[in-house]
Amino acid sequence: MDQNNQFDKSDKSQIMTIAQKFSAQKQVADIQPFGSGNINDTFLVSLQEESAQSFILQRINTKVFREPKLVMQNMRTYANHVRDRIQDSPLDRRWEIPQVLQTDRGQDYWQTESGEFWRSLSFIADSQSFDVMESIEQVREVGYALGTFHHLTSDLVPERLADTLEGFHITPRYFCQYEEALARSNFKRSPEVDYCLKFARDRQGLAHILEEAKAAGKLPLRTMHGDPKVNNILFDRQTKLAVSVIDLDTVKFGLVHYDIGDCLRSGCNPAGEETEQWQEVEFDTELCQGILQGYLSTARSFLTEYDYAYIYDAVRVITFELGLRFFTDYLAGSIYFNVKYPEHNLLRSLVQFRLVESIESQQSAINKIIKDIR
Repeated sequence: MDQNNQFDKSDKSQIMTIAQKFSAQKQVADIQPFGSGNINDTFLVSLQEESAQSFILQRINTKVFREPKLVMQNMRTYANHVRDRIQDSPLDRRWEIPQVLQTDRGQDYWQTESGEFWRSLSFIADSQSFDVMESIEQVREVGYALGTFHHLTSDLVPERLADTLEGFHITPRYFCQYEEALARSNFKRSPEVDYCLKFARDRQGLAHILEEAKAAGKLPLRTMHGDPKVNNILFDRQTKLAVSVIDLDTVKFGLVHYDIGDCLRSGCNPAGEETEQWQEVEFDTELCQGILQGYLSTARSFLTEYDYAYIYDAVRVITFELGLRFFTDYLAGSIYFNVKYPEHNLLRSLVQFRLVESIESQQSAINKIIKDIR
């Protein structure tokens, strides 16, 4: 959830001054935009001492994260728990947790007089991320990384985490927002709009599947990442193995199925979310198998019978949810997601809804993959 922003010399000077507060008295040499997301502003800070490790500096988007101190509290809780867990039961490979760096005043954030909220994290050395998966081995590593994240937090009591994004991934709430936007909207009818209207109407029941399972006690609250997309997994440059899960702003309590569904949704659509050829979008079951193989290689330690039973539903529910959010934003005038043209969110919703259709058409194959991997 970071944003690659350019800045002029005055901005750079101000940001370097803030970076200096996190540099442990070492002199800041340079600062450059870093990352490719669209929520926070992220920079890579390099220091003058050759032996000193670069670090990440971020300006938190407080319009999205209205209580950034609670975001930091969750990150501390998560990081401390995972470090203790690894110390007690070491993994058989390299695994890194981004460290929250403190200011010269001993705080883990810096707030400016104008209210900007800044924080700093350690940079994971000798690592890289990818926007698109390049091999089936890499696909499995993405699954392994998410499974390891869930495995290492499976005994973290959810009550220790603050709810920093109320309603996040609560699909019935998004459906209510859709209905409200639909009632207020003066949208233009078109074959594409009619397709989305019918799709949402026909699959209204989808919105309640995971929440009803949660209410019935079938799916427990656990620690979730909240945004397990491919480029939030870091890979070791030498071994090519996953070494870290980053972008921890959305870590909170929820269902691991939100993460599983979102990881499969984003990882198994080779055409990507922004393709204009939405009719040709397909859910790739080979990629699905690879992600689940990697995920279950480490997540078997805590999954229950019900957890397995709801994996298929998780994929289509979360895919439907994102399509619904894009369509809702289109109806509302694109006030949440950044768009490049008026129909952008409509196209995005078409991509996700078509992906749901592809998932549903391959229900037997997906469930067979889940059964075979178990």
